[in-house]
Order: sequence, then structure tokens, then C-alpha cells
Amino acid sequence: MHNDETLWACLNHDFCSFKVKMKAPKQDFCRNQYNVSGLCNKVSCPLANSQYATVLEQEGISYLYMKTVERAHTPKNMWERVKLSRNYLQALDQISKHLQYWPEHMVNRCKQRLTKIRQMLIRMRKLSMREGPRLVPIKKKTERRERTRELKAEAAAKVDLAIEKELLERLKQGTYGDIYNFPQRNFDSVLEKEGEVEEEEEDEDESETEFVEDMGDDDELDGDQVEDEEEIERVEMEDLDIEAGKLRDLEDMGGSIASSLRPKKKRRAGSAASFPKAPRVELEYEEETETATAR
Repeated sequence: MHNDETLWACLNHDFCSFKVKMKAPKQDFCRNQYNVSGLCNKVSCPLANSQYATVLEQEGISYLYMKTVERAHTPKNMWERVKLSRNYLQALDQISKHLQYWPEHMVNRCKQRLTKIRQMLIRMRKLSMREGPRLVPIKKKTERRERTRELKAEAAAKVDLAIEKELLERLKQGTYGDIYNFPQRNFDSVLEKEGEVEEEEEDEDESETEFVEDMGDDDELDGDQVEDEEEIERVEMEDLDIEAGKLRDLEDMGGSIASSLRPKKKRRAGSAASFPKAPRVELEYEEETETATAR
């Protein structure tokens, strides 16, 4: 039979998986979800009492759980659950109605637990409605990994664009000749598109009208124009020097590629062709004869 004294003696003196012993304040607590007070004693133990009641909260709704000895033979139907009203006063009336003939200390503990649950729900609702900074976890490793990937992708894109631009310039200039068999139609279409874009930009520059304020002094204006022309000429000369250097580098590369493709001739040892020929220099001079002057 179900004997409360025997069960409590076993749980109190032997082993209970729900018991938690504290040393600093010497107190025993219970982790069973049906415990109405959270303390480990005979009155509050849900296992050692055949008649027991408690209040639980599930998803913001309070329920009253009741256990009687008449349902002890069916553990599946041991606890009876009653949904309590959201109105606090009506919920208290429901507890008093369902626990009408129960011990007074059990009814008071259920009402106290309902009060604590209501206060907890109110605090949760206020915190959720409050506007303020929210703590968000920062994953430093993930951010560092993403930053590294972005930098690598950006560098790779810049390199690809530079290579593509350089290859197009060399193909325009005919550096490689007939080494690469590109489809001429596609290459011509790309050149035509670039030419159209340049023409559109030139048309836009020509169509733009500018209004310049009258300076008043023609001398100052002429001096500024002369300085601007000198700066333009200087910039043009620098650009020509840069382009000449690029063409010289491309010619050197083309000459090295062509020389590597030509078959090498065998030279005899000790022949005059093995030594490099000195450059031929021609000198011209004139003789002046002095006329005899009268002494």
C-alpha cells in the first residue's frame, strides 16, 4: 500500500535524486517540478504526500495541479490539471473552490506560488516592452574569417582586372602577333564597344556648356593661359615618356619571345662569328687652309 511515512523515511535518510544539500546556509532544497515551496521537508515533498497540490506556469498560463490517493494506482492519471484565469482574483477563487476541504497550509502555499508567478510574468512583460540596448553575442572568429575572405576576393578582383586590361592593350598593339588564335569577330566587337563608350564620353564633354566670369584684365588672363599651356605641354611630355617606356618594354618582351621561338644555329668553336662585332663608326673632318696675308 501507499504509505507516506515509509516513503519519507526512505527519501530523507537514504538517497533522493531531487535533493540538493547546501553547506553555507545548512538547508536542503528540492528540484522536483511539482514541489510547491522548493524546500526538502515532509510537508513540501510531492513524493511522500498522497494528497498534494501545486501551481505551475506554462507559456504564460497558470495551471493548478492536484494529486489524490484515489488515483495512486494509475500514475498516468495521477495529477489533475485545472487552467486558472488570467484575472488574479478569479484565479484565487478557483484555488479556494477546488481546495475547499484540503489542509489550510496547502491552500495558502498554492496561493503564494500563484502570486509569485503573476509577479514574474508582469516583470517579463515589462522587460520585453522596454526599448533599450540588447546584448548580442559577437563571434570574433567568424568576423575575422569573413574579413579575410573579403580582402582576398578584392585583391583577386583587382589583379584579374589589371591582367585583362594589360592583355587587351597588348593585343591592340599586336605584340604577340599570331601566337594566340583569338576569334577575330569577338575581339573586333570588344574594340567597337570600347570605341563607342569613348565617343559617348567625348560627346558629353562637348555638349556641356560652361559660363565663365569676365576677369576684366586681359594681361592676367593671357598670363594664366600661358601657364596653363605650359603645364599641359609638360603633362603631355610626361605621358609620352611613360607610353614610350611601356612600348619599349613590350618590344623587348616581343623580341625575347621571338628569339626564343627561332631555331638556334650551331656555331663553330673559334670562329669569328662567335665574337660580337664592334659598331662601325665613321668620322668626317674638314681642313681649312689659311690664306697668306701680306706682311
